[in-house]
Amino acid sequence: MSATSTGDRDRETIGTNGWQRFWNRGGWWRAVLMAAIYIALYNLVGLALRPVLGGLVQGDDIFATPLGAFISIGVQPLVGSIILVIIAASIGWLPRPLFGRQPVGRKWWFWLGPILILVPIVFHFIGIEYGRYGAAVVVSVLIAGLFVGFSEEFLTRGMGVTMLRRHGYREWAVMTLSSLIFALLHLSNLFTGQSFAIVGPTVVYTFAFGICMYATLRTGGSLIWPILLHALTDPTTILASGGIDDGTNASVNTANLVATAGTFAYVAWAIVLLIVTRGDAHGRAEADEPARVRVEA
Repeated sequence: MSATSTGDRDRETIGTNGWQRFWNRGGWWRAVLMAAIYIALYNLVGLALRPVLGGLVQGDDIFATPLGAFISIGVQPLVGSIILVIIAASIGWLPRPLFGRQPVGRKWWFWLGPILILVPIVFHFIGIEYGRYGAAVVVSVLIAGLFVGFSEEFLTRGMGVTMLRRHGYREWAVMTLSSLIFALLHLSNLFTGQSFAIVGPTVVYTFAFGICMYATLRTGGSLIWPILLHALTDPTTILASGGIDDGTNASVNTANLVATAGTFAYVAWAIVLLIVTRGDAHGRAEADEPARVRVEA
């Protein structure tokens, strides 16, 4: 390969303008910066829409109407998803590398991550008291969950992982840092009135959940799989528990008890993954991209 073609390939990999080159250099602080930009815009959207849409939610009962349920759960992630797609397109990351093939091989034990995630999903579906909500509300919450799953996975397992790999971090660091960023996003719930007694355990849980979502990314080979599993996890948990990050109204039945046990199981498995995860993407964000040397920030 000639020097000219090599240089062209490097420019294509790094970016054609300053904006693209900035994000393609990657690194943990750029991943944190992107998450901070997103969560700030996410909350600004909530503040801006509250006077306009707040009257469509009947008091504190977010499940009173299908529209109220979607507004309470799905509107901010929907707008956030649009913002993230615009940013990713401007950097040149759509459809690849974000939806490209994973550059790191999978090990058999990674399959336990998505399998254990499926256990609470299945049993929450069984344990939901459908008569309590009505079919339209259930469908509305499930549709809202699609935008929750898309926005949070697109940001962390998509853009975050891409930046961390582009900078040359090994996979243990990619997994841990992207999951930590995902977990810390939920600290913003403190500004919506939730107490630290609720937010603290949520941050711990979401870190473990993020580890298993990383395992899903690796085993499935594409970002679409953690998006789908996440999009099923949140709405089924909300419907089974009767609220957002609040189990005080949860339906107590055998199926939901099994789902709770499954949740503890994948949190425990996340600890195992922190111990056994290995691998190196060699500075690649996806499998078909040529390897790059680490770029110092």
